Amino acid sequence: MTTLDIQRDVPLAPFTTLELGGPAKYFVRAEEEAMLADALRWADDEGVPAAILAGGSNLIVPDEGFHGLVIQMGIGDLEFHNGGAVHAGAGVPWETVVNEAVSRGWAGLECLTGIPGSTGATPIQNVGAYGQEVAEVVEGVRVLRRETLTYEELAPEDCAFGYRDSVFKREPDRFVVSAVRFALRPDGKGTVRYAELQKNVGTDAALVDIRRAVLDLRRRKSMVIDPDDPNRRSAGSFFLNPIVSAAQAERVVEQATRDDLVATPDEVPRYPGRDGNVKLAAGWLIEKSGIAKGTRRGAIGVSTNHALALVHHGGGTTAELLAFAEEIRDRVRDRFGVNLEREPRLLA
Repeated sequence: MTTLDIQRDVPLAPFTTLELGGPAKYFVRAEEEAMLADALRWADDEGVPAAILAGGSNLIVPDEGFHGLVIQMGIGDLEFHNGGAVHAGAGVPWETVVNEAVSRGWAGLECLTGIPGSTGATPIQNVGAYGQEVAEVVEGVRVLRRETLTYEELAPEDCAFGYRDSVFKREPDRFVVSAVRFALRPDGKGTVRYAELQKNVGTDAALVDIRRAVLDLRRRKSMVIDPDDPNRRSAGSFFLNPIVSAAQAERVVEQATRDDLVATPDEVPRYPGRDGNVKLAAGWLIEKSGIAKGTRRGAIGVSTNHALALVHHGGGTTAELLAFAEEIRDRVRDRFGVNLEREPRLLA
């Protein structure tokens, strides 16, 4: 067994972008696969729960902390091979992977720039932005099966990717992601599907220009971590854009028109989804429910630049964050009959 440096009572708030929450009773950093397996084995032997900490950008820590072992993912190997193949350890900062790919002229990740966190979290959330999803270029995911503490490789079809979803997210106690393999496109054409992006760069832009435009758009919405931004303490989009039936989407449009929230039905943002469903814009629903950008509840508030981001302004608690989130969900449900689902994970 690898020698593990198990620490006690480690504050977790500094490891998260929200900067909220209590300590971990036990804490260890796993920098190689053997350490990850041994840490989980240690937790089993001690009879305590174990949780994985990645980049902390999609995590909510309870005020009471975590009464078990938190394993910080530190597997940091990153390899680029001929033909567009990339192998990235779960602990590699995601922006490092995007930067290396774009600088080589390898297409497939350029719209996913500026997303905080580590590589291991990307298939879990099936991260996506500006018309691109990581599932489009995942070739395989190396995982530790928690039941047997053995490693295996999952093909994309085994990952059951969906909108901000995967088997890893639906069954969090089944696997731990240790590395991801990507199949990128050397000298490939960049992805410019999103209307706001097309407006800025056109449809035939170079990868570096697409990436620069995406970073600029994200920065305007306080979706890039910046120590000088008053909206910096957030977990990005706090709610998923809801996927509803076509009939329910039409009811939302009819109500918005009837209540003079829009001048014409076309002003209600909605996008075709899979199986005839429709994706609505959660930020629009929040604002039209009466929660404006910059709304505050003490130390917790809505970002001044993006209605989907909840911000911790300092000195707050996780309980206050979750209470405000529930207030927003209630307002949207009462106004439009649409349920919003939280995107960041609650450590429990």
